[in-house]
Amino acid sequence: MMATRLSAPVTRTIVLWCPDWPITAVTRTSTLSADAPLALIEKGRVFACSAAARREGVSRGMRVREAQSRCPELAVAPYEQAVDIRSFEPVLAAIEEVMPGAQLLRPGTCAITSRGPSAFYGSDDEAALWLLDTLDSLGITDARVGIADGPFTAERAARSTTRPRIRVVPRGESGDFLAPLPVTVLERPQLVTLLQRLGVRTLGEFAALDPLDVENRFGADGAHVHALAGGLDSRRVIPRTPPRELDSVIEFEPPLDRIDQVAFGFRASADRFIAEITAAKLVCTSIRVEIDSEAGETSERTWAHPRSFTASDVIDRIRWQLQGGGSETGLSSPICYVRVVPESVDAIGGHEQGLWGTAADERIHHGLSRVQSMLGHGGVLTAVIGGGRTPADRQNLVAWGDRPASALDATQPWPGSLPTPAPSTVFEVRQPVSVVSSDQVIVTVDDRGAISAAPSGFSPGGEFRPITAWAGPWPVEQRWWAAESPVRSNRFQMVDDTGLAWLLINEGDRWWAEARYD
Repeated sequence: MMATRLSAPVTRTIVLWCPDWPITAVTRTSTLSADAPLALIEKGRVFACSAAARREGVSRGMRVREAQSRCPELAVAPYEQAVDIRSFEPVLAAIEEVMPGAQLLRPGTCAITSRGPSAFYGSDDEAALWLLDTLDSLGITDARVGIADGPFTAERAARSTTRPRIRVVPRGESGDFLAPLPVTVLERPQLVTLLQRLGVRTLGEFAALDPLDVENRFGADGAHVHALAGGLDSRRVIPRTPPRELDSVIEFEPPLDRIDQVAFGFRASADRFIAEITAAKLVCTSIRVEIDSEAGETSERTWAHPRSFTASDVIDRIRWQLQGGGSETGLSSPICYVRVVPESVDAIGGHEQGLWGTAADERIHHGLSRVQSMLGHGGVLTAVIGGGRTPADRQNLVAWGDRPASALDATQPWPGSLPTPAPSTVFEVRQPVSVVSSDQVIVTVDDRGAISAAPSGFSPGGEFRPITAWAGPWPVEQRWWAAESPVRSNRFQMVDDTGLAWLLINEGDRWWAEARYD
């Protein structure tokens, strides 16, 4: 078999692979069982599924309805990449206890240079056994380990083994190991399609092509993939740098039962917390406050900031969180533990003040924050636009400094939503009106969307106004899947004799004015 000329030495690599890690991550952080049919959904398709679901015919990329038709008892949950990353962090920490220098390839997969571990434990196989024992102690009993020349071949080795859970490719034999594998393992869809059209089905056939011809035809990326196919992976394992611990923790002994005592007791810790973040050339834009009481209660909340936190801002958030309950401390017993964790940080260079003083928006922020500190967290609200089908649904009020937490995401599609331009006046409570035809009979809309007669006039606020123009109906169907509480309505736009446009909503023979185009 023809091999490409190596431009850099190949690193002997250990790759740990945890099959179905998204499923494992979800089951480790929820009450869902990995033994039951389970699928994680992203954009309406199956992103990952459990072994039980695969036995019923469910596969990655399948539409949700098709998956549920094949497996009626299938449990579905949304896929969240943050859960994958957060759940694998303690696994990486445990691996680094026995083998320092791990590189995270993706959640559930990491690479380690084998030279050190193999020399320390005596051989490649012994190093792999120590790695698997570490995973077994964490309850992850299906992990696989591959050891070969280069991360690419080592990962393929890990994915090709079942029992035993270790696959070691001898030095210099990576090309022979990879040769029978299909080109689809390269994870380059466009390149794979072209290779298959050219009759190249396996990595061995691809590696046998002349390197110069491959580079001329497919470019630098094609040449790199060609080297991988020949077992000549010159990539180095780059150990991850563990995140710097910037948390601030204080324990009160004896526990404190007053909010002002807790706030005063944490003040010095808040100063150190902000000083350490500043020393790292960062600013904190979001924090998580964890508070434990003597009785074992826990209060946890994430707080955002429109700019960046100062020590006094941190103290304010702790005070507001404690004020959230009905008692003096917000919890039913004295406070014994407070922890502040920086959830989101940003480079300090993007938050420096102007050369000639602060800007107007900063003065507004400081003023509103001062008012908020006096009135409480919910004392200052700001309006944000959310998702929804009606103008009223899209109006959301959030506390100053918080990110919108509404479940109605404005970026998602909302079939039946009102197109632009939006009405300028939206009624807080929709106003009942009457819409009549030319013979003064209430206009109705049937289930098929047909109106009983053309609208001739309506009565906003009890005053009858002739209609000069109208458009509709546009059906708005909500909760159509719930047989006990579906919501079916029809939207109309109407112009009265003064030239004022109105947005009306109809449900059967009842009408309301939702908004007005001033």
